[in-house]
Amino acid sequence: MPMSIDACMAQHIGDRKEQQDRAVLYQHPRQKRLVLAVVADGVGGTAGGALAAGQAVLTAKNNFEQFAPDDQTAAQLLSDALNEAHLMIRASRLLNADQDPNTTGVILMLQSRGETMSATWAHCGDSRLYRFRGNKAIFHTRDHSYVEQMMQKGFMTPEQAAVHPRRNVLVTSLGGEDAPLIDVGTAEDVQGGDSFLLCSDGLWAYFSDDEMAGVIAALPAREAAAQLIDQARQRANGRGDNCTLIILKLEAPKEPAAPLPPSRSQPPTR
Repeated sequence: MPMSIDACMAQHIGDRKEQQDRAVLYQHPRQKRLVLAVVADGVGGTAGGALAAGQAVLTAKNNFEQFAPDDQTAAQLLSDALNEAHLMIRASRLLNADQDPNTTGVILMLQSRGETMSATWAHCGDSRLYRFRGNKAIFHTRDHSYVEQMMQKGFMTPEQAAVHPRRNVLVTSLGGEDAPLIDVGTAEDVQGGDSFLLCSDGLWAYFSDDEMAGVIAALPAREAAAQLIDQARQRANGRGDNCTLIILKLEAPKEPAAPLPPSRSQPPTR
């Protein structure tokens, strides 16, 4: 039996005037063992951010519907989707000269093959994908940001990056002047008890990795999403960004109950 997925998508506008995050959680209309999750965080304080994020989600969904595993790998599909979204957003500038549409983007595709499952992801910017096993974090994508570059070069500690005045500065985005930086990853060892979280920085900025892992491991996906958003709102203290997340919890197939042994009739007693 294949693994099942307990999934939830949730959003909060935070303390902003407009919700510029966009997201989708989608099962392939024909290939039922394929699932897509996308989170895009529109960049900039104008309507252009919402336009760009919407384009990223729409492009990913359209490309996913055309996915042909015999002709294209999952990694190629996701990378192509982000690059195509970048070109579409760039083209939209011709119709919206007064806007500056940019967005981050993170995409996950799960492929079920009988009793096994693989995961492929791609991202641009600082919207993140996390992978948890039980209540422990085992991976998250690395941001394309100024502070992440400084940490990688050894010029800044994580503690310094968390409070640095340029911590929100990106070095790439979809829709920017330069070709986007896109990182792709895959995991073939996905198992029951694993979970994935896709989210914008309006969520992850307020939690440690293991703290999020613990909440997601302890609760059904919908309850975990509600608790994480509530805690992010409290910790934002009236200065919170748009907050968007998708949780996918993988559950191993349950073993069928062993049949009861046949009853033995007892001879009547005297």
